[in-house]
Amino acid sequence: MSTQGDLILGWDVGGAHLKRAVLAPDGTLLSVEMAACPLWQGIDKLDDAMAALSPATGRSVVTMTGELTDLWPDRATGVAGLSRALVERLGADTGIYAGRAGFVPATDAPDYAADVASANWHATTAALARLCGDGVLVDIGSTTTDIIKFAGTQVCFAGYSDAERMESGELVYSGAARTPVMALAPTLPFRGRQVPLMAEHFATTADIHRLTGDLPEGADLHPAADCGEKTPEASARRLLRMVGRDLGPCTLAEAEALAAFAAEVQLHRLHVALAQVLSAGGVAADASLVGAGVGRFLAQRLAARAGRFYRDAGDVLAGDPALAAAAADCAPAVAVARLATH
Repeated sequence: MSTQGDLILGWDVGGAHLKRAVLAPDGTLLSVEMAACPLWQGIDKLDDAMAALSPATGRSVVTMTGELTDLWPDRATGVAGLSRALVERLGADTGIYAGRAGFVPATDAPDYAADVASANWHATTAALARLCGDGVLVDIGSTTTDIIKFAGTQVCFAGYSDAERMESGELVYSGAARTPVMALAPTLPFRGRQVPLMAEHFATTADIHRLTGDLPEGADLHPAADCGEKTPEASARRLLRMVGRDLGPCTLAEAEALAAFAAEVQLHRLHVALAQVLSAGGVAADASLVGAGVGRFLAQRLAARAGRFYRDAGDVLAGDPALAAAAADCAPAVAVARLATH
């Protein structure tokens, strides 16, 4: 039996959430947890998020996207600052995932800033490639979507940096919870007209998917746009505000119809990106689409539209069916831990 010190802790340190997976030395997944971590508000939010997780000690390996937050003036400074903060909290032997460069000591991370920055997509895809052959990862989180092909145990990407991946369609800034509704479309249909959306942060995609009934439990950990309740009625009020309306004069059913179309607009955008990625070739026509992230209910729909078999990343990464859902929600954390065991 392993001791606590033998454990491998895989971390995904994002700008909005902290995710951690705990693996035994033999690769058995023991736990997966996620906490809100509004890192742009200060490094102390990392401490708060860590304190919200169950106690665990062991060798830590980390992938990050938190360097992107405006806590730092640029990504390179963010990689250096966040790596330093992680060493202080997790220990000098903390390993940082540098994507195509593999793992590097945290103290060396600044020298690999371009490889370290926002490489969590690479970790997830690399782990899946080792475990299930050819496929297409569609990881839909609270904020962004990653669409990455893998074949022959290799990660197949057209772009590596955020800028390159946005151009290639492999990174889409559209997620299941935190995306402002005004970012989805210039107009939405309401009462027989195409109504321009107010350019205000009145509602998010969490409101949309709450009204459609698709938002998973635990997917929306941050305050609502108005810091109000997270009920269908409160979401309806926020969403109707986007088209200049109020709940009361307008009905909940009208808000639900508005949400349903907004969800369709988001799905269409993701489908366009998927088609762009697939059009470059490099993966078999019958390769599965592997869904991850709290918004993977959308990935399942994308698979149906693309005519591809759908697999849940949790079924591949977890090992234990009881942890499959959490493993899919926090796929990069599980993946980076699994990569460290090989």
